[in-house]
Amino acid sequence: MDLNRMAASAEAGTAAPNRRMNAVLDHIDRHLEAPLDLAVLAEVAHYSPFHFHRLFAAWLGESAAAYVTRRRLEVGALSLASYPALNVTEVAQQVGFGSPEAFARAFKRHFGLTPSAWQRDTPQRWEALRDARRLQDRKLDQAPASDPGQHASSFNEELVMMKVTVTTVPATRVAYFRRLGAYGPQIGQFWAETVRPWIQAQGLESARCYGVGWDDPQLTPPGKCRYDACVELPAGFAAPGAVSVQELPGGRYAMAAFQGTGAELAQAWQWLLTDWFPRSGHQLDMRPFFERLSAAARPDPQTGAFACELCIPIQRS
Repeated sequence: MDLNRMAASAEAGTAAPNRRMNAVLDHIDRHLEAPLDLAVLAEVAHYSPFHFHRLFAAWLGESAAAYVTRRRLEVGALSLASYPALNVTEVAQQVGFGSPEAFARAFKRHFGLTPSAWQRDTPQRWEALRDARRLQDRKLDQAPASDPGQHASSFNEELVMMKVTVTTVPATRVAYFRRLGAYGPQIGQFWAETVRPWIQAQGLESARCYGVGWDDPQLTPPGKCRYDACVELPAGFAAPGAVSVQELPGGRYAMAAFQGTGAELAQAWQWLLTDWFPRSGHQLDMRPFFERLSAAARPDPQTGAFACELCIPIQRS
């Protein structure tokens, strides 16, 4: 029996392999500028390169090399849109491409635009997103009153009254459960069926929770979006081996207090990113976006409404 099989036989179920693969995804995001070949990633996962290649492709639906390239391009696209002062050469270096020419070729194949055109057209894309949302809202407002489902999904204008403040939050050590798939109602089910029972079993009901969407659904295919349901760990708490542990980076965040349903949460994020942020004068930082929930936060059993803070990472001015 080889070493990989011996290690696998000592680990129950799929928890340990999933934890290893999560560690690889986290390593990739932290080291996009560095070499990320198969041998490096296999070492992070503690598998042989042969086994790692097959397991990663089966787990994520794409090869490790394809995933690394996609993440580099997605982060590069976000950098170009968020930091007007950066040039293409700087972004290419930051996301690990050997030359700006290689970055430009791969970028155009993936997004259909050159990096320069993408950066130049960013204000128009923001405006197009705002216009699309307003058009959708007008259509929903004009829908027949006999169709409650249409009006139920209409944009809640009270969301534009959310108060946004800028504050510094500390780095936080968390245990997390990762879900791959489109953002939406399934996330609430994920919390209820998978995460909350674990939190209760560990006696962490008083701990603050976080929901981290690592990917921009405007850039990442829905089925490949990553969402981490996290719970803050008290000092000295040893998380069981079945879960993954990471540190959410601290820093400056724009934070908006939210109260509403899951459908309204998506609308609130859209308003923050397409209306508030472009006019705020701030620049995005590459730390993750997240929702921060108090220990007592629970969805209303009748309406599904809940409270949280929406947190956008911003650079220091």
